[in-house]
Amino acid sequence: MESTTISGQFTVKLNPIGGYATGKDGVNLGRMSIDKQFSGPLEATSQGEMLSAITATQGSAGYVAIEQVVGSLEGKQGSFVLQHFGTMDKGADRLILEVVPDSGAGELEGLCGKMAIRIESGIHHYDFEYQLMD
Repeated sequence: MESTTISGQFTVKLNPIGGYATGKDGVNLGRMSIDKQFSGPLEATSQGEMLSAITATQGSAGYVAIEQVVGSLEGKQGSFVLQHFGTMDKGADRLILEVVPDSGAGELEGLCGKMAIRIESGIHHYDFEYQLMD
């Protein structure tokens, strides 16, 4: 099956929330809530949580996150879960966002795909490459 790629914008609010671990030896461990509003071909909101580790080395950090996206994807109503894996190595970043297998619900059942995030002039953009399996 051929994949479709769509692009749009989103806003994001991150807020610190209580966590279990705090970190040692120059590492700051954090936990944040995620609230997003997507616009464009993906008209949706999402909520999730992020865990981060910021090291004592400038520009080196890592994070993982899970967010559930609820709304419409090119007119199809439903929800799905995105899983994040991000690292920064002295400023060089690597970010993986994938749809959690079998997390699609409603008209988005069978959804799989990956998302890229771009920040241009302070505006967040998404590029979402996906397939809807029957």
